[in-house]
Amino acid sequence: MKTTLTAASVSVALAGIALDAQAADKKILLKVPVAFATSLPGLGSPIPKVAEQVKLVSNNSIRMKVYEPGKLVAPFEILDAVSRGKINAGYTTAGYWAGKIPASPIFSAVPFGPDAGEYMAWMYYGNGLKLYQEMYDQAGYNVKVLPCAINPPETSGWFAKPIEKPEDLQGLRMRFFGLGAKVMEKLGVSTSLLPGSEIFPALEKGAIDATEFSMPAVDTRVGFHKIAKYNYFPGWHQQSTIFELLLNKDTWNQMSESQQAVMNQVCKASMADSFAEGEAKQFAVMKENVEKNNVKIMKWNDTMLEAFRTAWVDVAKEEAADDAFFKKVWDDLNGFREDYKLWGSNGYLPRQK
Repeated sequence: MKTTLTAASVSVALAGIALDAQAADKKILLKVPVAFATSLPGLGSPIPKVAEQVKLVSNNSIRMKVYEPGKLVAPFEILDAVSRGKINAGYTTAGYWAGKIPASPIFSAVPFGPDAGEYMAWMYYGNGLKLYQEMYDQAGYNVKVLPCAINPPETSGWFAKPIEKPEDLQGLRMRFFGLGAKVMEKLGVSTSLLPGSEIFPALEKGAIDATEFSMPAVDTRVGFHKIAKYNYFPGWHQQSTIFELLLNKDTWNQMSESQQAVMNQVCKASMADSFAEGEAKQFAVMKENVEKNNVKIMKWNDTMLEAFRTAWVDVAKEEAADDAFFKKVWDDLNGFREDYKLWGSNGYLPRQK
């Protein structure tokens, strides 16, 4: 009994010390522009939850004020703005920086790449997170990066007519993201990377013929089904997608160890929550699309998948040859995936049909 009471006293004392330490932490307000509307499930929706949890877990020593896309900083300007200290945080995805940092899309989504479980395994227990921060440091950006959400597979795109062979893609104008866009360009597609708010108007006005953006629950909310009725799967270009919380490094360094731990752990929790949300919200939307919106759910045939895969192999080789850091990250990810195969190919049942 005496031992039990002593242990309990120690626990209470430690808890009190932790609360005292939090109470002594300097108050920090993070102004967080986002690249995706918070109304979009899995894309923008994770960050208000993160803000709520950070406030609670930090005992109100960290608060996050979230700004919708374009309200404080344009989506494609978030990295530069955070680095320069114009703002002290931002929520986006690394694939948006491909024009500045060639390796950045590897930390966002990889064609024919890992699913969410394997991606997180490499990120947290391989070299992924270390290389992710090294990428920004090497490129001269004054930011601390925290993976803060991850999505399950996206749809492969919305088309006005069926695509049965590679020649059917020739001449299409299509919104496409990341490394997948380079694959599509090899197959004769003219691609553009439009932010989410600009895609539907471009499709409606005929400025683009087809588009990909996100998961069915997001795409349907944006309204692509009103114009393009052929929704293709699987999302070979984005089997999973990571979203990042960027913090100005000076702001990060001003945080106490406990505050940094809050940010790290809340973002890790958000990775799990966002993935669960993404897995839970797709099937009902897909069913409604078929039954009420006259959408045709299409599966890529073997010829098309092989064409995408062959083009991707060429793109990856070219990117690695053109940029040393891309090659460094690409080799590391491939090495991890090669080792993972022993587990991945034996540990899991085949997907249900």
